[in-house]
Amino acid sequence: MKQVIHRKLAANLLQLGFLILLTFSTSLHAQDGDPAKGKTLYNSNCAACHKLDGPSTGPALRNIEQRLADEQGLDRAWLTAWIHNSAGLIKSGDPYANQIYNEYNKMPMSPFPQLSDQDISDILAYTGEEKAAPPAPVAGAEPNAGSGGDSGTSNTLILGALAVLFALLAMALILVRRTLNRFAEAKGVMVEDQKGVSIWKAFVQNQFLVIVAVIMLLLTSGYFVYGYFMQVGVDQGYAPVQPIHYSHRIHAGDNAIDCKYCHSSARVSKQSGIPSLNVCMNCHKSISEVSPETLAEGQEYGVDYNKEIEKLYAATGWSVADQKYIGEPQPVKWIRIHNLPDFAYFNHSQHVTVGGIECQTCHGPVETMEIMSQHAPLTMGWCINCHRETDVKVEDNAYYTKIHEQLSKKYGVEKLTVAQMGGLECGKCHY
Repeated sequence: MKQVIHRKLAANLLQLGFLILLTFSTSLHAQDGDPAKGKTLYNSNCAACHKLDGPSTGPALRNIEQRLADEQGLDRAWLTAWIHNSAGLIKSGDPYANQIYNEYNKMPMSPFPQLSDQDISDILAYTGEEKAAPPAPVAGAEPNAGSGGDSGTSNTLILGALAVLFALLAMALILVRRTLNRFAEAKGVMVEDQKGVSIWKAFVQNQFLVIVAVIMLLLTSGYFVYGYFMQVGVDQGYAPVQPIHYSHRIHAGDNAIDCKYCHSSARVSKQSGIPSLNVCMNCHKSISEVSPETLAEGQEYGVDYNKEIEKLYAATGWSVADQKYIGEPQPVKWIRIHNLPDFAYFNHSQHVTVGGIECQTCHGPVETMEIMSQHAPLTMGWCINCHRETDVKVEDNAYYTKIHEQLSKKYGVEKLTVAQMGGLECGKCHY
């Protein structure tokens, strides 16, 4: 009888132990966060005020749980209370909460009561990952210095064409000379021995060939001289190296920042304007370094993005450690890329706001450009062709609707182009 009781007791203990083990393992599993999910939660909730490494609006969060446990003796329960209601923790008199509050300009952290315990576990799992080592430099990577290669290729083609032209001319002269000698011998005309006479002397003695060669030379020279002078002031492909490297590919492409966020004056002014460095600092107060993946992409172009951000901080006088402006601002000598002649008038607001023209129409696919370059030739002919081909948007515009009805009858069309609205008049673009 006792054996039966002992067996039942042992079975109950085993079942209880199994349940406790199962509960404990489930609890551990619940506390194990998913770094991938945590990265998403971190970017959407934390990244605006915190960086993993280095101070920002708030303290750095790399290994924050372990650091708080080692330095302050605080556990995850304290972190959860801080995340859910930091102001309440400060009012309760918690010493470390008040220390952080005073250290960071007495700005309590925004509460995130919507984050569950599992969400916090995922975020802490992401912040607990070791910092990735920077990628090794790419051998032979050099910054793009501009468009000198295109110019060199063009000059090589021109010189090659001239060399081929003169070679063909020389061969033609030799063939003509031989043919004339044969004709002379067939007619019984004694031909002087020309072995000692140079081909150039024979060429000079033949007036017809001299006239033909001179005409060909003048026409060819005129063609290239005309082409050269037509390219004066045309800087298509011009891509200077700027004092601070700015990647439109990352900002306008990867991060989908609207062009007019930085070039805001394009909506209301003749000029699109050079963005103030304060616009850059709207984001880069918190973004002092890029991810290892982005850093590796920059090395393919010979650019260290983190060093370029340091140049921005030096120009604005921003201190990452103190999280405030302590230095003297320095001017940045940007190099202008798109530059029209003084006698040509172009109004950005007229095209962007009234005409609804996309920036890429003139500036090309800027969202793919690592180094900004002049995409279009910006010549008079290029502008005129655009005016001839672009329809005017007259919808919901009383002024345009009235004039559109009159001009539509005049030209017998349903939609008017800019040219038909007076876009080819000299005074529209020239002072």
